Amino acid sequence: MLIPIKQLDESKSRLAGAAQPPSRHPELVRALQLDTIAAVAEARDLGTVIAGIYLVTDQPPEPLPFELTVLPDPGGGLNAALARAARELHAEHRQDGVAAMVADLPALRPDELLAALTTAEQFGRAFVPDLVGSGTTLLTVGPGRALEPQFGHDSARRHRASGATELVAGDSLRCDVDTAADLQRCLQLGLGAHTARMVAPFV
Repeated sequence: MLIPIKQLDESKSRLAGAAQPPSRHPELVRALQLDTIAAVAEARDLGTVIAGIYLVTDQPPEPLPFELTVLPDPGGGLNAALARAARELHAEHRQDGVAAMVADLPALRPDELLAALTTAEQFGRAFVPDLVGSGTTLLTVGPGRALEPQFGHDSARRHRASGATELVAGDSLRCDVDTAADLQRCLQLGLGAHTARMVAPFV
C-alpha cells in the first residue's frame, strides 16, 4: 500500500479555518494522515491482503507511528511520485499487486478497506471514487500492471476513462477531507483518535 504524504504547510489549503486557532492547521493535517495510516496498519494486521505500508514523502511523520517504509518523493508531482514508487515495488515483489491511497481518510474503517482490496483482486486495475464522485481515494493494480495514477482534479472520470474498474466501497473509504464540510461528513461516520482530539473542542 502506497500512501503519499505532502509537506504540512502545503497541504489542504481549502481546509484552512477548520482548525482553531488557524496556526494549528498543520496539526490537523497531520492528524488526518495519522488516522489514515493507523487504519491501514490495523487492516494489515487483520488480514493478508496488505503485505506492507509505504509512505511516499520527503516529510515523514516523526517518529514513525507504525512499522512503515519510507520511499522518497523525487518531485514532479503526486502522480509521478506514485508511479515511480509502484515501479519500485513491482521490481522487488513481482507476484504482488500495488495499491495507492490518499492520506486524508480520518474515518477509515479497516474492514471496509479490506473488503475493497479483496474485491479489487478480481480486476487488473480498479479504483474507489470519493463521496462527491469526482475524486479518487484508492487505486489498485494487479501484479505486473502499471499503476497509471491520475489523482487530482476530476480523477474519477480520468481513472474510469483509462480503463480502471470502479468499485463499490464503504463510505469510510470514500470520505476524504478537502474542506470543513468534508470533515463534518467524516465526523458523522466516526473519526479516528488523532482527528477526534483536534475537532472535539469545536463540535
